[in-house]
Amino acid sequence: MKARDPGWKAHTRHESLDLRRAWERNAASFIAWARKPGFDSYWRFHRDQFFEIVPEPGRLTIDVGCGEGRLARDLAARGHRVVGLDASPTMIEHAREASPNLPWLVADAAALPLHDARCDLVIAFMSLQDVDDLGGAVAEAGRVLERGGRFCLAIVHPINSAGHFEDTEDDSPFIIPRSYLDPFFYEDVVERDGLTTTFASIHRPLEAYVGALASAGFTVELIREHAVPADDAGTRRWQRIPMFLHVRAIRTTSGSRAAPTSGTGSAAGTSVG
Repeated sequence: MKARDPGWKAHTRHESLDLRRAWERNAASFIAWARKPGFDSYWRFHRDQFFEIVPEPGRLTIDVGCGEGRLARDLAARGHRVVGLDASPTMIEHAREASPNLPWLVADAAALPLHDARCDLVIAFMSLQDVDDLGGAVAEAGRVLERGGRFCLAIVHPINSAGHFEDTEDDSPFIIPRSYLDPFFYEDVVERDGLTTTFASIHRPLEAYVGALASAGFTVELIREHAVPADDAGTRRWQRIPMFLHVRAIRTTSGSRAAPTSGTGSAAGTSVG
């Protein structure tokens, strides 16, 4: 079989995987990867596509799974009052070093250290496919949002994570070798231009994400399946299959999950105002 993508090195499925530990273990390599301007899809097109669905700055924006902070910094530059949260202490340490003026918290997406109805916008940019407890993370987004608040998320498109192109040609067949409907853990190790990093995730079908949103009291407002820009060299086959899925949902009703107990760090909610 030919190489699937420039820079692709290894794709491994797992019966189980501790996603939080995997991301902390690979934090240093991801930070180097993420901070090289123009290097990956974030800089080339993904950030700008995502900002098309993000509302104007409001009361407070929470960036869940903020990583090393590049999106939170871009949100702040656009006028958002933003708080960045991530389960990886290493990610938060580097985010704080890069932008000490922004509040950064080490936190589990399924147990946010914030009071109920604390904000009007929650962002989860390329993080929900990397959390162990999807239902808990989406329910927490609903809990900290005020009624009418928005939840904007970007994930690896479930079609993307379910399969792969046979090779790098523009007309390469796209293959789904196993069931799209069955969740599975996987790691992709990618290497390009002297940098190597590992992405640890779980494939879930679209139904899982929409079901989690509905259970948490959200109504989906829009779904975007952007094609890669036609002038992005070497990726024209992605004009046919979306890399990413963008969703904006509005909190319309109360969800079915209770708020976390006082042991989850509610005092941190005071620290952000």
